[in-house]
Amino acid sequence: MGSASLVLASASPRRRELLSRVGFSLRVEPADIDETALAGETAVDHVARLAAAKAAAVATRHRERWVLAADTTVEVEGAILGKAADADEARGMLERIVGKTHRVSTAFAIRGPADAAANRVVTTEVTMRPVAVDELDGYVEAGEWRGKAGAYAVQGMAAAWVARISGSVTNVIGLPLSEVVDCLRDLGGPRPVYTKGTPA
Repeated sequence: MGSASLVLASASPRRRELLSRVGFSLRVEPADIDETALAGETAVDHVARLAAAKAAAVATRHRERWVLAADTTVEVEGAILGKAADADEARGMLERIVGKTHRVSTAFAIRGPADAAANRVVTTEVTMRPVAVDELDGYVEAGEWRGKAGAYAVQGMAAAWVARISGSVTNVIGLPLSEVVDCLRDLGGPRPVYTKGTPA
């Protein structure tokens, strides 16, 4: 494998796709950490802690490279919604967010050479329309909820439920791309490479 401009400390295919789309060359190396929320931990504190821990774990193996870690969660009425373990849990999560406004928070942490570092949290508000029972049944049966915080993907079938987004759209997908690019530039890190061959 050739030199990578970023070591991505995440297994998320959505984060990988967003970064690759603007020309970053990636080495994917997920961090293996406990992602259980601590008692009394807010959604923002939770994702900030996890992103920093993931970046630290992977950066120890790549001290001369740029490492990016991130974590995303959905919060509604004070409750943190992670990834559903099964269809019943997915349905329960979806029933809590349809017809309401919820918050999607993504924290990202960057570590680079010469102790370069940044930690940020970006929050987006998503308002969903009320959803009929048969729509909810079909969505859960289709299985798109698997591996998604809050049991949905805004870039997938659930886009039909979204009435309004206030804030970064890519944040809801899993990575606030504009903010990440800005931080990397400010730190003197790698930049996007816009070419004709960049994946669409």
